[in-house]
Amino acid sequence: MNDIFKVYDFENEQQWLKGRMNGIGGSDASAVVGMNPYKSNIDLFEEKIGRVMPKDISDKPCVIYGKNAEEYIRELFKLDYPEYTVDHHEFRILQSKDHPFMQASLDGELTDREGRKGILEIKTTNILQSMQYEKWKDRIPDNYYIQVLHYLLVTGWQFVVLRAHLNTDWDNEKRTTVKHYFIERSDVEDDLTMLQQEEEKFWRYVESGRKPPLILPEI
Repeated sequence: MNDIFKVYDFENEQQWLKGRMNGIGGSDASAVVGMNPYKSNIDLFEEKIGRVMPKDISDKPCVIYGKNAEEYIRELFKLDYPEYTVDHHEFRILQSKDHPFMQASLDGELTDREGRKGILEIKTTNILQSMQYEKWKDRIPDNYYIQVLHYLLVTGWQFVVLRAHLNTDWDNEKRTTVKHYFIERSDVEDDLTMLQQEEEKFWRYVESGRKPPLILPEI
């Protein structure tokens, strides 16, 4: 099952973070195709060639919340969906054998009752405006969709379950909406092919040190 990727388990977070710098990870993938609202493909290119260091956002309250909430959300998912076996490895990186620059750190590894392997992705976000909630209505926001496609490419697995906790604090009332999105690999093969091609193209720019053309996000 793991014949298309290598497994690296690191002793601590610092080693794991350093390992993530060695290629394209899930959170990088959307920048490659111009679908990251916070980072362009040029920004990512300059990080990967070592010209700039990635911005440290580990002290942001939303990042701290998401990191601390993850283990509890994973346990809730186990209770809500007992049909899946859920495994998690805290400081693990999976690296594609065919494309070693492609790697993945997963929130959870799923096995369904038929023995198929899948990916659990966990998202927490604060909804400050109604337009932000619309981005989650009946679909996954583009940058997170690209992220889970990347994980499918690295692992070769068959499905993804994304669990999102959408938090609001309006009129001093805290609410959390929990949404689940299910993706079958067989339904997204064309998008997987597109992303594979774009990541290969981007990495050729990194290896050559030649800056890629800027990809502007759609308005």
